[in-house]
Formats: sequence, C-alpha cells, structure tokens
Amino acid sequence: MNKEVALVVFSGGQDSTTCLFWAKRKFKKVVALSFLYGQKHEKEVELAREIARKADVDFEVMDVSFIGKLGHNSLTDVTMVMDQEKPVDSFPNTFVPGRNLFFLSIAAVYARERGISHMVTGVSQTDFSGYPDCRDAFIKSLNVTLNLAMDEQFVIHTPLMWIDKAETWRLADELGVLELIRSETLTCYNGIPGDGCGHCPACKLRREGLEKYLNSK
Repeated sequence: MNKEVALVVFSGGQDSTTCLFWAKRKFKKVVALSFLYGQKHEKEVELAREIARKADVDFEVMDVSFIGKLGHNSLTDVTMVMDQEKPVDSFPNTFVPGRNLFFLSIAAVYARERGISHMVTGVSQTDFSGYPDCRDAFIKSLNVTLNLAMDEQFVIHTPLMWIDKAETWRLADELGVLELIRSETLTCYNGIPGDGCGHCPACKLRREGLEKYLNSK
C-alpha cells in the first residue's frame, strides 16, 4: 500500500477543510471524497469541489442518497424542525444514523482500489454534540473492522478528535487557511456558507470557537 497518499472524507465544512490542509502538510498526495447523502444543503458539495480545486487535490463525489432515506433526521427530511439544543435523553435530530459508518466504509473500499492506506476524517469527540459516530471508540473499532473485512492495513487519522472548536480554528490559522475556512466553507445546518445563519447548533459552535480563539491571540 502506498503510504504517501491520503484520502480525506471531505464535506466542504470547517472541520473537513481543516483536515484537508492538515493532510496536505502530512502526505505527498491527497485525494478528497465527498458524498451526496440526501442532505438538504447539497451546496456544501459544490463548495467542497471549489476548495479542492484551490487546494490542488483530486476530488470526487459519490451519490449515497440511500443513507438519507434509511432514518428520519432534520438534515435530510425537509418536513422536520431542527433541534436547537441537544435533548436531555437522546441525540439531536441532526444526527444522521449510520452516516460516518457508511462514509468511512465506502471510503475504505474506494481507497483500497487505489492503493491508499491512509484515510482522514474530521470527527471530534470534544465537539461531538451527542453523535455516537464521532467518538474515538467508534473510529478505532471501525478501523479494526475494515482491516479485518478487507485484509488490509488502513489507518484512520482523526486530527481533530481531542481538540475543541477554538483549537480547530487555531490549527486552521497555523495551516494558513483560517480566512479561506471562515469565508468559503459551509458548516451551517441551514445551508448558508461562511458565517452561516448564526443560530443553528453548528453555527453557534463555530462562532463561539472562533471568538474564543481570536480573544486568546
């Protein structure tokens, strides 16, 4: 397996874009893979394509829209009102069941066919907002499972796993892409690029992290 190439699971949001440029620093060649999973804000894929072009990395989009039809969630169901806060006894309804499981499993097959052993994803246990598929235990477990399933030696990198949003902004600044990420990525659950709508959970987390980082400089 070629250890000089990394595949980034790339949504065009703050976290995955930070990971894309992190991977460019760590590996000689980077490939970005985006997914259409029935999300209401498909614009993120258009932005991901443009960011990948600017970063000079290979880019591909895969249609996995069946994911959005498997379960009910506010990111794929236009009739569902989005949770503004995490429910006390459950996940927020922005949780897309199986999304990271499918993304990384598909990415592993894609990587295997191209002789790539390193995969990068922007999940974070620190800011996981109640999402079970962003936990370190899940990633480690899936890494072992994928290696066993295909008799390969994949390595799943999670550079944001133990840092919060302020530290993610710090990393972006260190990588020289803070302004690009601030203006050209899409993190907003309502599909508004840049600073977003300002009131959805993703926008609040992003803004609070940026303010904390800028105030610490």
